[in-house]
Amino acid sequence: MKIIHIFQKRATASLAVLAVAALTFSSCSKSEGVKPDDTTTVVTPTRDADKVPYYKVQRVENLAAQTDDQNPTEPKTEILFSLDYKKEQPATYAKTTLWDISLSGLYNSFLGPNSNTDSGNSGYQGPGKGGITIVQQAFEDVTAIPAAADFKTTKGLIGTDDRGSFGTGTGWYLYDFGGTEVGDGSATKVHVAYALGNALKLADGSTLAARTIIVKTASGDYAKIKMISCYKDIFTPDQMLTNSPHMYFTFEYMIVPAGSTKFEIK
Repeated sequence: MKIIHIFQKRATASLAVLAVAALTFSSCSKSEGVKPDDTTTVVTPTRDADKVPYYKVQRVENLAAQTDDQNPTEPKTEILFSLDYKKEQPATYAKTTLWDISLSGLYNSFLGPNSNTDSGNSGYQGPGKGGITIVQQAFEDVTAIPAAADFKTTKGLIGTDDRGSFGTGTGWYLYDFGGTEVGDGSATKVHVAYALGNALKLADGSTLAARTIIVKTASGDYAKIKMISCYKDIFTPDQMLTNSPHMYFTFEYMIVPAGSTKFEIK
């Protein structure tokens, strides 16, 4: 009886050990079969509350420049404009990253970037690392961001297009000096500047492709710009006339973060 009792106690203890082992094994097996939660997060670049958001189209209407038709070649005050903050900035901000494009030259109609490497640039030796280029594509069709070598740093680089009078290369507007490139030659159509944000129908029946300006901003982001008009409250070529109130710039743009490879609207 005593031996049997001892055997029963040992058997009970052995069963307890086996039970614990089985539970442990079961727990380990179940743990191994559970996949951990996916902790991968998509980082979306953030913006200061007072800056325009990334990936959204912005519109600026009637940005006014100084105008003197009696002395058109006399230099006017350069306009410094921040795409980030969607506003004109004072000249005292020249050596900062608080502006991205400048409008200077004849009638303030020539665009340039905020660059610290070009001695003729207002941002020279400041923190701005911008550049500018232009492509013969409609704003909506521009998705690729150009190579770094395509961005230029010169002040007042992009203005009159070669297809019109006094062209300086591929420009954002066509200047119709005699009123016959686009207009009908009448007195009301001479000396008219036609923005090329959209394709432009010429008097000879041909069509000039749209142009889009691409900017590397002072802080290293990228923006594309559609120039629409330099006339106050006038946005279509048929309404642009010799005596229309002028040098009121209207344009649309969007910004994507530094490091982006394409423009996209979200």
